[in-house]
Amino acid sequence: MLGAIDRSRFDVVPVGITRDGAYVLESDDPARFGLDPAHLPEVVDNGTRVRWPESATSRELTVTDASGERSLGDVDVVFPILHGRFGEDGTVQGLLELVGLPYVGNGVLASAVGMDKHFTKTVLEGAGIDVAPWITLTRETWNDERELWTRRARGLGLPVFVKPARAGSSVGVTKVAAWDDLDAALEVAFAEDRAVLVEAAVVGREIECGVLEGRPGEGIRVSVAGEVVVTGRDFYDFDAKYLDAAGVELICPADLGDGELFELQRIARRAFEAIGGQGLSRVDVFLTGEGFVVNEINTMPGFTPISMFPTCWLNSGLSYADLITELIEVGYAAGRR
Repeated sequence: MLGAIDRSRFDVVPVGITRDGAYVLESDDPARFGLDPAHLPEVVDNGTRVRWPESATSRELTVTDASGERSLGDVDVVFPILHGRFGEDGTVQGLLELVGLPYVGNGVLASAVGMDKHFTKTVLEGAGIDVAPWITLTRETWNDERELWTRRARGLGLPVFVKPARAGSSVGVTKVAAWDDLDAALEVAFAEDRAVLVEAAVVGREIECGVLEGRPGEGIRVSVAGEVVVTGRDFYDFDAKYLDAAGVELICPADLGDGELFELQRIARRAFEAIGGQGLSRVDVFLTGEGFVVNEINTMPGFTPISMFPTCWLNSGLSYADLITELIEVGYAAGRR
C-alpha cells in the first residue's frame, strides 16, 4: 500500500507495532515490507517510540528517539492495516476512539464480531444468512467432556475444518479428513486461541467480493466477484494468500450469471449491515447447489498486489490507488469524534 498511495494528496507517517507491542516510527520504503517466502518482513524495535495524542483535543503525534522528542504533526486519519488479534479485533480501533482520531475501516463492534468466527456465525445466522454448521470448543470443555464433544464433532461429518476462533489469514487452520487427526488439529488451533471451531466442510465454489461503505448519505457498494480455485493444496492457506504459492488460481471476475451475482451482492451487503460494518470488508462465500453459504467476513482484508479485495475493485473500475484514496476519504468523512 505504501507504494500505491497518492503522495500528491497524502503525507504518510508509517507507524509499526513490534511483537512486544511498542509503537515505532517505521521506514517509508515500500520495499521494506515486500512479501518474500524466504524472508517475511517484521517490525523490529529500532528504539523510537511513537506517542498518540494525550487527549481527544489534539491530533498531534510525537516520537521520542535518541535525539529527544519531536512532533510528527497533526494526523487527519489513521489507516490501521493490521491483521489478526490486537489489530483487526477492535482493540486498536478502541484506542483510536479514545484519543479521538478518525480511522479507516470498521469500528470496535464490527471489528470484534468479524474477528471472532463463532460470533460472526451467530450474528449472521440470526440475520437469516446461511453459514456452515459448526461447534465451538475451549480446551477446558474439550478436556472435561471429550466424549460429548467428540460425538458432536462427528455429527458434522467428514471432512471438517478446525479453526482458531480469533486468528486471521488461515493461521492455525487444519483440514481433518480422518477422526484420528482431530486431536492434533485441535492442538494446532488451541496454540492460537482459547476458543476453537470445528466446522463442517462445504462443497462448493469459493467466491469472494468486496464491500465499501459510502460517504455520509451514500449507499453501500459491492464489487464484482472473484473466485478462488484450489487445485494443488488442501485449502486456501497462508502461503497461497500472501506468498503466491502454487496450487491456487484467483479468477476475477468470477463466472457467475447475472442472477447469481445480484444475489451474492445482496447477501454481502446484508452480512456487512448485520455486523454493523463501516468502511470496508471482504465477504467470503461458498456457492453450493442450494445457493450461497457465507464462510466469513474480513473487516480488514489483505492489501497485497495479489489480494482478492483490491483485485475485485480493480475489476469493478476502481484502481488500487483510487481504492486507497476512497477508503481514506470515507474514514475522514465519518470523523468518529
